[in-house]
Amino acid sequence: MSTQAKRILVLGGTVYLSRTIARLAAERGHRVTVAARGSSGEPPAGTEFIAIDRSFEGGVEPLRDKEFDAVFDVARIPAHIGPVLDVLADKAPYWSFISTISVYANFEKLSDELLEPTAPDSTDPAVEAYGASKVACENLVRERLGDRALVTRPGLIVGAGDPNDRLGYWPLRMAEGGEILAPAPRERPVQWIDVEDYANWLLDAAESGATGTMDAIGEPVGFGDFLDGIADSLIAQGVITERPNLTWVPQEFLLEQEVAPWAGPGSLGFWVPTPDYDGFQTRPGAQAVAAGFRPSPLQVTVERWWKANAEAPQLKAGMTRKREGELLAAFHGTEPDPDLDRLDGERTFTVPKPPADEN
Repeated sequence: MSTQAKRILVLGGTVYLSRTIARLAAERGHRVTVAARGSSGEPPAGTEFIAIDRSFEGGVEPLRDKEFDAVFDVARIPAHIGPVLDVLADKAPYWSFISTISVYANFEKLSDELLEPTAPDSTDPAVEAYGASKVACENLVRERLGDRALVTRPGLIVGAGDPNDRLGYWPLRMAEGGEILAPAPRERPVQWIDVEDYANWLLDAAESGATGTMDAIGEPVGFGDFLDGIADSLIAQGVITERPNLTWVPQEFLLEQEVAPWAGPGSLGFWVPTPDYDGFQTRPGAQAVAAGFRPSPLQVTVERWWKANAEAPQLKAGMTRKREGELLAAFHGTEPDPDLDRLDGERTFTVPKPPADEN
């Protein structure tokens, strides 16, 4: 696929990664079609919309007889893959499937062993089946497309439009000031991929015809360097003027206090316990770099998030100020600040309904 304007289909295209792919493809001058139910958001400007619904038989028929130079798909339900392949695979010269590092079977160590796939016609939407379902989706794509397919396995996707706020919690919390609870040790590795970087790389790969299966993730950095990078970005933007006051709290204390890891209400974004997830945040990023991926500095990713979200932050995940203050007081052996009740109402945390597609 050359860099000339091409016909691009984005299955989804209204939420987060798939929407970013569609938007950037249109900005590059490609003719972009977005195919989705249309219930999760609006397609980007400059794209054509086709209403489909993969959840029932015949729901992708509006795509029949359409021809595209490249197809991008983020589906997580195996039963949603087959019908689209039946309609499009024989005529599509290029297929980019977005999978996940959750396909790996062992997170305690770095391993390429995969989970056993679900049945290819599985419709199970459970989070517990997510990784195994993606394995089945990958297999279906490779079986039908062969060397016309690129399968990428992203780690944590962050940036503007992130529906899970695992990154967003930290810059917003630093901007609020005061003593900040951080999960020790500083050396604990974390990884991410910027949604805009990822989408641009996928488009570059489609334009150059790159195929194969590979992880899509930046190199790991220590949690301390991660938080320092966020602070550097906020200082450079004039959001804060001083380094944040971080108190590094050991894992044992956090687990005793039942602090939620990773994501969701009450969580510390990016934090996962060791040794259970030692292999989860240390996936190698060299293969993606060799294939053309160029990660932005963390400061740039934070700046993108801040510009997109900071005016009206409505965090869907993270720890409330009151909960954080109570934990810090317990850690120090002091009484909680009585003003915590007031602070607790200054941010809104809501639990979102799961989207049809995570990406």
